[in-house]
Amino acid sequence: MKNAENTDMRHTDAVCVNEEQVKHPWWDNLKYLVVGIVFGITFVKAEIVSWFRIQEMFQLTSFHMYGVIGTAVVVGAISIQIIKRFNIKTIYGEEIVINEKKFNKGQIYGGLMFGIGWAITGACPGPLFAHIGAGFTVIAVTFLSAVAGTWVYGYLRDKLPH
Repeated sequence: MKNAENTDMRHTDAVCVNEEQVKHPWWDNLKYLVVGIVFGITFVKAEIVSWFRIQEMFQLTSFHMYGVIGTAVVVGAISIQIIKRFNIKTIYGEEIVINEKKFNKGQIYGGLMFGIGWAITGACPGPLFAHIGAGFTVIAVTFLSAVAGTWVYGYLRDKLPH
């Protein structure tokens, strides 16, 4: 890893410039807000955040969500191959390094916990803000639970088997 401060590569996905070290005006971050709003509207309009659509997926009665997830996986895989094949750089000109990932049984437990939580709440962590923005304020409980779960994982991360 290129960053001398973080020599532990076990929890690292990619090596890029640290945004916190880049000096730019605060309004430069508005582009992320705009993209997030457009992304959220797209999620709502495509019914990706619909509890009914998620229920259909877990009951195996509709292909809608599987098609969306499958399309995302294919686009992601193609994007990674393009980055590797053409040696694409970050917008700051730095090389993108994608580390190999090793399988461990914690991924099974984590996936099961994620899936059970998704099935119970009808909400994947990604579109929680879209749910809240669409007026489903009850999803704030799920949001706070996701934040608490993330904090607990961060606290216990080094103590967990890997």
